[in-house]
Amino acid sequence: MNINADQAPEPVGPYPHARIVGELLFLSGVGPRKKGSSKIPGVTLDDGGNIIAYDIEEQCHAVFENVRLILEASGSHWDNLIDVTVFLTNMKSDFNTFNGIYAKYFTTNKPCRTTVEVNALPTPIAIELKCIATVVKVP
Repeated sequence: MNINADQAPEPVGPYPHARIVGELLFLSGVGPRKKGSSKIPGVTLDDGGNIIAYDIEEQCHAVFENVRLILEASGSHWDNLIDVTVFLTNMKSDFNTFNGIYAKYFTTNKPCRTTVEVNALPTPIAIELKCIATVVKVP
């Protein structure tokens, strides 16, 4: 069963926000954009669309909010996350900041996590999450 969350930003390709398979919920890659906007929180672009500055803290909070919106629209919630894959475009500069923010969001639930650096993401963002959760109830 495919899920598209009304409050989450539109996917940038032909895929759903999430998919339920049995009792598991698989989220597609989630970035920090806001619904109905191509503007990315904390990002300053030049006229060519290239990143000239970004605030990783603002992007982290926006990504976590988007994950929450998708989880809730899918019949799950934050404490049901079981696995999180994190894609950062600048591990050296952003990992410690991300890790500190992550620790504040995951105080009781501690899902498995993998963090990797990637050269680029599909839009000019510095972070994307790929998550797996259990489903509380099918919407």
